[in-house]
Amino acid sequence: MKTIIKYIGITFTMLAGLPACEVERLPETSISDQTYWRSEGDLKSAANYLYTFLPAWSTEDVWSDDAIGLASNNISDGSRLAPATDGNYNTNYNLIRAANNIVEKAPRASASTDKAIIDRYTAEARFFRAWGYYNLVQRFGDVPLILKTLDEAAPELSAPASPRAAIFEQIYQDLDFAAQKLPTHTVLGTADFGRISNTAALAFKARVALFEGTRSKYHNYGEPAKHLKAAADAAKAVIDSKQHDLFTGAYFDLFQMPGEGRQNRENVIVKQYGVSLTERVVTHSYYRGSLENGNMNPTKSLADSYLMKDGLPIAKSPLYKAPVVSTDVFVDRDTRMSDTFMKKGDPMMTTKPIFDIAPLVFNKTGFMFRKTANVDDWNTQASTIDRPILRYAEVLVTYAEALYELNGSISDADLDLTVNRLRQRGGVAKLTNTFATANGLNIRDEIRRERRVELAQEGFRYWDLLRWKTAETELPKPVLGNYFFKAEFGTVTSVKLTSDNYILVQEASFRKFDPNKDYLWPLPINEIALNPALKQNKGW
Repeated sequence: MKTIIKYIGITFTMLAGLPACEVERLPETSISDQTYWRSEGDLKSAANYLYTFLPAWSTEDVWSDDAIGLASNNISDGSRLAPATDGNYNTNYNLIRAANNIVEKAPRASASTDKAIIDRYTAEARFFRAWGYYNLVQRFGDVPLILKTLDEAAPELSAPASPRAAIFEQIYQDLDFAAQKLPTHTVLGTADFGRISNTAALAFKARVALFEGTRSKYHNYGEPAKHLKAAADAAKAVIDSKQHDLFTGAYFDLFQMPGEGRQNRENVIVKQYGVSLTERVVTHSYYRGSLENGNMNPTKSLADSYLMKDGLPIAKSPLYKAPVVSTDVFVDRDTRMSDTFMKKGDPMMTTKPIFDIAPLVFNKTGFMFRKTANVDDWNTQASTIDRPILRYAEVLVTYAEALYELNGSISDADLDLTVNRLRQRGGVAKLTNTFATANGLNIRDEIRRERRVELAQEGFRYWDLLRWKTAETELPKPVLGNYFFKAEFGTVTSVKLTSDNYILVQEASFRKFDPNKDYLWPLPINEIALNPALKQNKGW
């Protein structure tokens, strides 16, 4: 049975709810804080708080072309205004403040605690500081870089934002320290499963560096090659460590209870919920509350990205036949499609044990996501299925993409090491340079396709479109759904159809993306009012 990290809050951490202008102000008035920081237990309890900031299951994919909810949202329809406050800003600075506090105060335990142990929990704190800053710069670009706790008079509270290059440099320094000082996945073992390992730090560095490497390349700024090399090197270090591998069970089970725990070497970072309703940290109702109720439905665009088993897209493969019934959509396809999408015959819920077809009153696209679908969880509305936040599969596609973007090519050997391992899992023919040339395929596009289908429903697509600078092309397109199988969908709900009988969920006129401003999010207005040295992002 896996170990659950206990999220213990102590006195000095209870300031997490302070407004953003207060997140770095830690008055030294608490007796408990003065007498704390004496032992390994103190350091571990303090570090446990940082894990509460790991992201839960979400519906972020509705911002992209992979999914849509019951209604439009102000990101995909372009109606956003600069907010007064933004939890994405405040929460990440709360995390950074807590991490800075540990980095500063952990050395107090030196009288009774080995330096290696102090370094370990300092490394966890520096990992989470890097996590917070990546979340900030990914959204907002330049932000204040604060590396210590501040008092009320600290000049940093009124300083301008730091350039993103400086922030990424600090992120790399923090992650390199974490990679050097944290235990391996094997050393953590079952007892400490769920804590950040050295390979987690490396894998996250690969994610961060790929984002900035490709973003700077396609947005034409900075040093793309530097970041892309960092991404490739970090990903290769994870691969060479032999600490991780792909899950040996079914792809679908990755997102069920069988995919949890130390025995699943594919999980690099997870948000733990628990092992049962009686042994849990917290629960979620992601399946019933988000998927079954239509708050996130897959699109035709995502469905069409799944290859036929011969390795060709549906527009090129002789295996593809126009569907007559709904199950035809899955015939001779990458099996990860039927693991990610509900199809007729799949277990669904107690009141409807077997899935028939997505009810259009909720699932507007006529599709429904299947990842995390679990009948028992539908009954309890209190799932303990963990969220895999960073998987070894992501490391593999990151390595492939970083190599290709850095060199303009990738060898067949490296394709076998990365992309083809994932295609094999989906029952899809191998990708080689010769195969791509013979069939008029672009290797870069095929690597991006592999990333899209492997990581579908996991919150990556919107950010990928931003870094590739393709959001301005892809996001304003109409949202289409499944082929309208009249005999199966019935006529209870009226729907708009295209001329070729696909469900038209949202017309292009309702989809907006302004390339002059939407590649960065607006800074919260209140933060600019508190610190006039902060400048609003262009166009906001």
